[in-house]
Amino acid sequence: MDPLMTVGVLAGIRVVELGGIGPTPFCTMLLAQHGAAVTRLVRPGRGPRPAALDRGKSLREIDLKDPDQRAEVLALVAESDAVIEGFRPGVSERLGLGPDDLTAVRPGLVYGRMTGWGQYGPLAGTAGHDINYIAISGVLGAIRRTGERPIPPLNLVGDFGGGAMMLAFGVVAALLRARATGVGATVDAAMVDGSANLMAMTWGYAADGRWSEPPGGNLLDGGAPFYDTYSCADGRYVAVGAIEPQFYRELLAGLGLQNQIDAAEQLDRSAWARHRKLFAERFRTRDRDVWVDHFTGRDACLSPVLDLNEVPEHPHNRAREIFEYDDAGHPLPRTAPRITALDVASAPAFSGEPDDEFPVSR
Repeated sequence: MDPLMTVGVLAGIRVVELGGIGPTPFCTMLLAQHGAAVTRLVRPGRGPRPAALDRGKSLREIDLKDPDQRAEVLALVAESDAVIEGFRPGVSERLGLGPDDLTAVRPGLVYGRMTGWGQYGPLAGTAGHDINYIAISGVLGAIRRTGERPIPPLNLVGDFGGGAMMLAFGVVAALLRARATGVGATVDAAMVDGSANLMAMTWGYAADGRWSEPPGGNLLDGGAPFYDTYSCADGRYVAVGAIEPQFYRELLAGLGLQNQIDAAEQLDRSAWARHRKLFAERFRTRDRDVWVDHFTGRDACLSPVLDLNEVPEHPHNRAREIFEYDDAGHPLPRTAPRITALDVASAPAFSGEPDDEFPVSR
């Protein structure tokens, strides 16, 4: 079987996307890439959205505020398994498209809701973006060096990791239950909830006394010299993640520092400043790619920090064909994760009914 081929494990599932930006279309893109038939309803005359988030979907112009077109929405929902919306709390209900309205026409429906603050709470009705949600969930404050301000990790943690992917998981879990029981569910995916959940290991470290405040002096936040980035002679960077002792020893040997740094002192925080200084000085003596070549074949957990234009051409990314290209030649990430089946032809559709075509995506 083609290793790039992903089985459409959600084939037979029909999803209606009512509206939303960023995390909502990303969530339905994930479902569509794994075989679900997603219909995205767009307001007539609205400008095009980034095509990257609408791959695999059908777009249909419907004015949700028009009572005459509401019947069209209900008819579409009556033939669907899930509805996903990304409005502020109460908006769907005012449109007559809330969970109670839609389950009346489609019992067993899974209704997914994507918000930043959640459906209730003091902030539920207020505006916000990724940076605001991860600010109060504890994520943003933890991403900083000692004495420096927090750095927003793009909009990956709130919108996409803590939002869209949590919603996709919740919807699929609810679909499994609906298939088994005929009972639907409402999935309340709040980015503040999801991003806090992504910090589970960090909260565990704090409970065990292994997390220091303020951040910037811990194992995974740039405090450890063996888990950080370093500037090279050409101004580009390498990433080092040599946590385990055997990888740390390989790092020291590759840098030629095994006689200046005692590997047994790896976790001695009082020695970290000296170690970091030696690492930084050594990395500045060669260009990034020279270091990468030098460490090839060594399990030292060292990688180049790539710019976006370099990423699709990296040998590993090319070998896995992680990117595909649109009609204009722009790279776009392929479907992930990759799901394969032993016998695609006889595999049942997600609905439990035979599917003649059992779609796949690449």
